[in-house]
Amino acid sequence: MPRKKLLLVEDDAQMLAVLRRYLENHDYSVLFTDNGSEALIMARDSRPDLVIADAGLPGLDGFELCRSLKGSPATAAMPVILISGGRTGDEDIVEGYGQGADDYLTKPFAYPVLMAKIGAVLRRYEGLPRDATLREKGLELDPAARTVTVSGKPAQLTRKEFDLLALLLEKKGRVLGVPYLLETVWGYDMATYDNPHTVETHVSSLRKKLGRNLGSRIHSVTGHGYKFE
Repeated sequence: MPRKKLLLVEDDAQMLAVLRRYLENHDYSVLFTDNGSEALIMARDSRPDLVIADAGLPGLDGFELCRSLKGSPATAAMPVILISGGRTGDEDIVEGYGQGADDYLTKPFAYPVLMAKIGAVLRRYEGLPRDATLREKGLELDPAARTVTVSGKPAQLTRKEFDLLALLLEKKGRVLGVPYLLETVWGYDMATYDNPHTVETHVSSLRKKLGRNLGSRIHSVTGHGYKFE
């Protein structure tokens, strides 16, 4: 099985070298650069499986890089994780997600946490046909554009609600356990985190946003998890 290809964008030379070695030692193929403009070209030409970019890059920063990638049909389905040591406030994290980031990590972070986030994001994207729209009666989910419509009208889902719905649709009819959902959608390490209320809260919100007919198709299976029928 070929190694996953990551594009690492970091202007701190020491951080770039350390992260690159760490990721390569964990069997990833790593492309790297220290500026956002070059990263945009590399992403289009080399088609990495995931981009990890510092939010505070000089010139084209991580936010603008993410927005450019997500705004282009050629790279819209390319996952992006933003990292930052300077932009660590709630408003920065919200802005990062608003630009299309799939996850946001503030420095300093433990490298195993980064690995867990990378694994979770890659698993989410591996489960989705990148170019095929998922359709159910009255529902359309476009993985590339990351949009959902219900009866032709846009549904305003959060990123986690979107990922949760996409996973339920992709594995329609199968019961997905809470630990599996927490690990796959949220990237939590189940050795240290096991709070089922996280999933419960998101499922409840998702049902409301989908409306009575579609929302009722997300079934709770007591003691096991959830499934879409």
